[in-house]
Amino acid sequence: MNIAIIGAGNMGGAVARGLNRNGSHDITVSSAHWEKLGKLKEECPEIRVMTDNRTAAAEAELVILAVKPWQIKGVINEVKDLLTDDKYLVSFAAGVTLASLREMLSDSTLKNLFYVIPNIAAEFCESMTFVCAEEGVEKECTEVVEKLFEDIGSVSVCHEKLMTPGMLMASCGIAYVMRFLRAQTEAGVEMGFYPKDALKIAIQTMEGAAELLDQTGGHPEEFIDRVTTPGGYTIRGLNEMDHAGFNSAVIKAFKTGL
Repeated sequence: MNIAIIGAGNMGGAVARGLNRNGSHDITVSSAHWEKLGKLKEECPEIRVMTDNRTAAAEAELVILAVKPWQIKGVINEVKDLLTDDKYLVSFAAGVTLASLREMLSDSTLKNLFYVIPNIAAEFCESMTFVCAEEGVEKECTEVVEKLFEDIGSVSVCHEKLMTPGMLMASCGIAYVMRFLRAQTEAGVEMGFYPKDALKIAIQTMEGAAELLDQTGGHPEEFIDRVTTPGGYTIRGLNEMDHAGFNSAVIKAFKTGL
C-alpha cells in the first residue's frame, strides 16, 4: 500500500519506522522539519521524505495525519481536495472526534475516515493500537486499516467512546510502565546491582510476566499466588505496596484523563 504520513514527530516517526520494518509498503513522510526528516531518511533509506504535504497526499492510497490536535484543521484544509472517495484518511490526533474531522472535511468526497490511536512502541512493531471507523464505512475497508496496523503490533477495533480510555491505557500506560521499571531499577541499585544490570533484570522480569499472561490466558492473581509463599518475601512486598496505596494510585493515574 502507498502510505503518506503527514508529521514526523514521535508518533509519525514511530509508525513510519515500524511499517518500514514490515517492508511491504511504500511510505512517504511529509513534515516542515527537515532535521526530523533527515534523521528518518538516514535510519530508513527506503522511506521517501518531503516537505510538500499536498504531493504526499496526492500520491497516497492512505493518508495518516500524525500532527498535533491543534494542527489538524490546517493540514486538512491544505489537502482535503485531494482526498477522493477511493482513499483512506487516518487521524492520530487525540481527542479530535470523527464528527469534528468530518466537519473539517466539509464537501470532501472521502468515504473512509478513521480515528486511530497507536503508541510509540509501533517503532518496534509492539504497539497497542485502537481503531475506530466513521459510521457507514464498509467492513472491508475497516479490515484494510486493521490489517495495516497489525503490521506494527496488536489492534483493537472499538467504539469511539473507548478511544480515550484506550489511549490512557496503552499510550499514557507506556510512561507508567517506564516509571515502574525505573523504580524497580533503583531498588536493584540500592540492593547492590549496577544500574545497567538492575535495568536488564527489571526488563526481563516484566517481559516474563507479560509472556506468562499472554501465553496462558491466566489472571494476574493466579501467578501472584504461585510466587507468594506464607511468611515469604513476596507477600511482605505486596503488603507494603498495598499499604502505600499502589493499586489505588495506578487506577487514579489511568483515570486522570477521563
